[in-house]
Amino acid sequence: MKNIGYILFIIVFWSCLKEEAVPVIADFEYEVLENDYSVPVSIIFFNRTEGADQYEWRFEGANLSRSIDRNPGIIKFKTKGTYTITLTATNIDGSEDTKTLEIKIDDPVTIDFTVTNLINTFSPAKYSIKNLSEGAHVFKWKFEGGQPSSATDQNPEEVLFKEPGEHVISLEISNGRETYTKSTSVTVAPYLTADFDYSIAFENDDFQIPAKVNLKNTSISATDYTWTIEGANITTSKESEVQLVFNTTGEQNITLTTSNGKETKTTTRSITFFENTNLRTFKNIKLGINTAHKNNTIGSFFSISTRKVYTKQQITTEIGKTIDLVFYGLNSTYERNQIVSPDKLLSTPFDVIKDPKKTILVNTQELCNCSMSLTPEQFDSMNDDTLLRDLSIDTDDNLYFDNTTVPRIILFKTQENKRGAIKIKEFINEGINSYILVDIKVQKEKR
Repeated sequence: MKNIGYILFIIVFWSCLKEEAVPVIADFEYEVLENDYSVPVSIIFFNRTEGADQYEWRFEGANLSRSIDRNPGIIKFKTKGTYTITLTATNIDGSEDTKTLEIKIDDPVTIDFTVTNLINTFSPAKYSIKNLSEGAHVFKWKFEGGQPSSATDQNPEEVLFKEPGEHVISLEISNGRETYTKSTSVTVAPYLTADFDYSIAFENDDFQIPAKVNLKNTSISATDYTWTIEGANITTSKESEVQLVFNTTGEQNITLTTSNGKETKTTTRSITFFENTNLRTFKNIKLGINTAHKNNTIGSFFSISTRKVYTKQQITTEIGKTIDLVFYGLNSTYERNQIVSPDKLLSTPFDVIKDPKKTILVNTQELCNCSMSLTPEQFDSMNDDTLLRDLSIDTDDNLYFDNTTVPRIILFKTQENKRGAIKIKEFINEGINSYILVDIKVQKEKR
């Protein structure tokens, strides 16, 4: 009976022990540092196991292949692949559990591409695109305003942009977990247009031959230029800007043909030139009396070369050298007036000009006992310099005139031996701002 009781005690005791054994539930989590699954990858593991006191980690493909720490810390993977992570947990009661996970490690993902223009950037412009991205297998291209407008190939076909302006090219790549984008832009030049401006030399702005003209290309998106010119000393040119002289009267055509390797455009303009009269005409020139000149309202100094009237305050050393005629009007009653040579201002209230020009003047044809003469009617009828050529203007008369004779013709010869005439049309009385109104005709070149 004793033995039977002992056996029953052992059975009951063992049953109690089995009921109190602690089960093991293996579990763990992980976090990819910097949220990047591209090699090299750093992963930290968090042990969430319950009921265990011993652990064995297995890290396939990692820098640490095995660990018995509860939390093994940061584990690094340097090679692309799919790796198994295993945690086996046990306790003193003999309980055991295992958890296994797979982690996929990718190649590094980098995004980049190049855009290469083919031929040139003039519309229509074509571009080739090379994808330099790595670690991705999904590609989404967008070509703003392009043909095609989108693509999903790793390296898309050539893209054509027809409209001028800026066009954005964008790429989105993905490896299934990470997505990256990059954009760049290309600028397509405007459509080709052929155009040009011309400017005529200041001294030839009456379009009388010979006339110096400057042609300036203003075409858009052109790389090559061909000029074809009528009636000039240059008939063809490949330059973008051409300086030439027209020697033929009548309508002369100028044609510019431009190209840019894709298109060719042509434009033509005409300029009409006239016979050379060798006569320059200035109309309605105002020359002020002394007070107007001094008050800087109406000047008394006239330059044939600059075609301008200057006041006392405007006369500089350089401008002074260009003055041909000076009007001396004592006051608004016009009792004492004279057109004076710039080199004879000492006899007037005007300041002396440095390095003055010498002009011979005949102020009073009726008093000078001169052999030459020019009437107002002859002045008005002059269309060339024929009458002026026959005038022998060799001596100043140094005489004054008043306002009793209107119109009055005053003859002169410049320092360059150009002959001319002044027609005083009106004596305007506006007090201290009084002035005479004149027309002037003068030879352009000595003959």
